[in-house]
Amino acid sequence: MLRLAVCEVRQLPQIQRLLTNYQRHNPSSRCYAKCLELVKKTPTDGDQVIYHCTIRTLDGVVVESTKAEFGGSGIPKREVLGKSKMILGLLEGIPTMLNGEVAMFKVKPELHYGEEDCPVSVADSFPKDDELHFEIELIDFSKVKVISEDLGIIKKVKEEGQGWEQPREPYEVKAWISGKSADGKIIFSHTQGEPFFFTFGKSEIPKGLEMGIGTMARGEKAVIYVTKEYLSQCSLIPSIEGIAEIHFDVELVHFVQVRDVLGDGRLIKRRLRDGRVCYMSTTRECFSMKKKTVFYDTRVDNNGQPLEFRSGEGLVPEGFEMCTRLMLPGEIALVTCPPDYAYDKFPRPDKVPQGAHIQWEIELLDYESKRCANLQP
Repeated sequence: MLRLAVCEVRQLPQIQRLLTNYQRHNPSSRCYAKCLELVKKTPTDGDQVIYHCTIRTLDGVVVESTKAEFGGSGIPKREVLGKSKMILGLLEGIPTMLNGEVAMFKVKPELHYGEEDCPVSVADSFPKDDELHFEIELIDFSKVKVISEDLGIIKKVKEEGQGWEQPREPYEVKAWISGKSADGKIIFSHTQGEPFFFTFGKSEIPKGLEMGIGTMARGEKAVIYVTKEYLSQCSLIPSIEGIAEIHFDVELVHFVQVRDVLGDGRLIKRRLRDGRVCYMSTTRECFSMKKKTVFYDTRVDNNGQPLEFRSGEGLVPEGFEMCTRLMLPGEIALVTCPPDYAYDKFPRPDKVPQGAHIQWEIELLDYESKRCANLQP
């Protein structure tokens, strides 16, 4: 069995040549393919890389480091290849490394901070005109989704979710969420008891976290990296003072589709059960007021038969029809309707007080292009 030692400097082509020579002398070995597959697992353009960097002069004097033992903060760098501002030497060197590898790169000035129009600034005292050693420890790399152009919000998927739908304003969301600082210290953890509940668009969680969750599917697990520009104080995080960035570990447990039909918060459709892909119209419903006082139920008041009506003919209250037009067969929705879209302009059932806000619980059974009977709720 071939074992590759972690060398101070490792270049991918050299390792591949070593494997080729090994295969030539061991043609029946089964480990060759596995070793070659391991070697090919290196960062590529668009990957997020997390690494420690220590810069030394050629005679070993430490100039700069992210490691605490060399006077650094102890927080590794986190960058996206091809998108973050990086020196040329690391853009060329890091893609040759494996996860967990420590490598030393000898870099000429024109490939580090001495580069003309270098995108990364350094202090005036930095020896940018000297040849330097860059010791890189590649902690991790992964595929990520860049959510904000300034790289302030990045998402790494740990486990794919189900379906295509993603939460948006004003959906109601339940999620397990924990957060830690860039150096790994736990800031908060909401992973026990009941999932954290919030309404999209109500500033109940930091903006960056909400934008990240807005790209997730139901059941998805992800890490969302958010810098201080997208953090805000809220009930989830009482204080953000001194925090440069937070790594949020999120599992999107469930979300309820909520539609603000009029756009002013008065006519709200809240989906209770998903429907199947189709369109609209025969319904079975339970009418009730805000206090859940039932005044009409097709299961009782219509001989157990579902309500049937022809859309567009004013046979049901306007708010009722507007919401059923947004439903799929099999879907169950709870509709909260203001008086002017309920019974102020429509024959009012005896048990409904004048000017009452109404809740309709609607189950859309099916849609047909032709209806045979028109009944009034």
